[in-house]
Amino acid sequence: MSMLNQLTVAEAAGKLARRACSSEELVRAVLAAIERTDRQIGAYLTVDAESALAQARAADAARAAGDARPLLGIPLGRKDLLNVAGQPCTCGSRILQGYVAPYDATVIARLRAAGVVFLGRVNMDEFAMGGSTENSAYQVTHNPWNLDCVPGGSSGGSAAAVAADEALATLGSDTGGSIRQPAAFCGCVGLKPTYGRVSRYGLTAFASSLDQIGPLTKDVRDTALLLGAIAGRDEMDSTSLDAPVPDFAAQLGSDLKGLRLGLPKEYFIEGLDAEVERAVRAAVARCRDLGADVVEISLPHSQYAVAVYYIIATAEASANLARFDGVRYGLRVEGADPIDQYGRTRAAGFGQEVKRRIILGTYVLSSGYHDAYYLRAQKVRTLIRRDFDAAFRQCDAILTPVAPTAAYRFGEKLADPLQMYLGDMFTIPVNLAGICALSVPCGFTTAQLPVGLHIVGPALREDVILKVGHAYEQATDWHRRKPALRGDKGKP
Repeated sequence: MSMLNQLTVAEAAGKLARRACSSEELVRAVLAAIERTDRQIGAYLTVDAESALAQARAADAARAAGDARPLLGIPLGRKDLLNVAGQPCTCGSRILQGYVAPYDATVIARLRAAGVVFLGRVNMDEFAMGGSTENSAYQVTHNPWNLDCVPGGSSGGSAAAVAADEALATLGSDTGGSIRQPAAFCGCVGLKPTYGRVSRYGLTAFASSLDQIGPLTKDVRDTALLLGAIAGRDEMDSTSLDAPVPDFAAQLGSDLKGLRLGLPKEYFIEGLDAEVERAVRAAVARCRDLGADVVEISLPHSQYAVAVYYIIATAEASANLARFDGVRYGLRVEGADPIDQYGRTRAAGFGQEVKRRIILGTYVLSSGYHDAYYLRAQKVRTLIRRDFDAAFRQCDAILTPVAPTAAYRFGEKLADPLQMYLGDMFTIPVNLAGICALSVPCGFTTAQLPVGLHIVGPALREDVILKVGHAYEQATDWHRRKPALRGDKGKP
């Protein structure tokens, strides 16, 4: 039973279907792993063991009565910005202390309907603003491969929980790389779906035109299974797309014959770590061995992506976070009058990075600067999208590194926010263009830190990037490697 927590979602679903284990046994194994290792990792903010076991027993009773839903009884973690009725949702921020969600996010409702067991809330950078999970107001999350290194962000808790086998899979969100970069840093699989493929209703917004919810899993098949469960039109989200949801898992194959994969010349540049480049180029060669035709492409406006992103994202954040004022819910610091109260509440409730981005966003939206910054950034965003449109006329998917480096040590980039921002240079263009992308493990550095391969696809072609990722994964064993965690007192 002690190994049940190491199963993939598909493997666990198979065992449950064959009655080789019960959901309660599966959940107990995961809870035991959390108890054993999360003192080192710090992935979870709260674990609701009693509720998880009750959900598991209900799943077992349903299965005994003939219920054959594939995800019935599978335990998952969820990022602390997804609302779950009756549970806290703090977004890693002190300003939402005491807030209890009155409703379920659509993705939560859909997974609940599929019979999934929810374990608890996993850590994140405050309001999803950061690339290292060092910006959480509550705790630091450690990378299971090296406890002195960051797990990435903002979905660092989601990735670390999967890598440490403290969940079979988790949900995260991706605004500029926040699923794919932590997946790469922690050696798991992370998908940023097409904008609108998955409902954002119940996701606490950071930047509404960029945010997207997606899964972090142990392999590509699990990602396909979870995407199928959460995707689809939602009347509660006007930006969700009315597009058919294929059976992603059924379309996975073992070769890449007939596929054209593009390599953007702008992504293999100075500043890209040599070990990361070596691992990614070896992965490209393996894809070629699997039958893919690799062609060079150009994405010329990518060089502007980071600047464009930090105008658009901060502008939208400044508008979205205006609701957190201490009046209706969350933290309240009393003041002499309402304006004084707002100021005191926000000064106490928001962390440094969030304040930095709100100030920047308010500035670019202010009178006299809106056209110079925000409007111009939107125009360049259109050029970035057109670059991808042109590239996908030459290829079916694009291969790049996920990040310029592997995981770095705590504190290494905190003093220089720009260095942190540049870490998302390869992932940000995907969010600006609204298309889909996948991170899959493709090797390790000499320091035994994971490296991720970034597979980018056109809008609504998750089937293509999942096929590429799965075929590559079947030809390698990177995704099967585990960090050497030794319980709550040991170190890897």
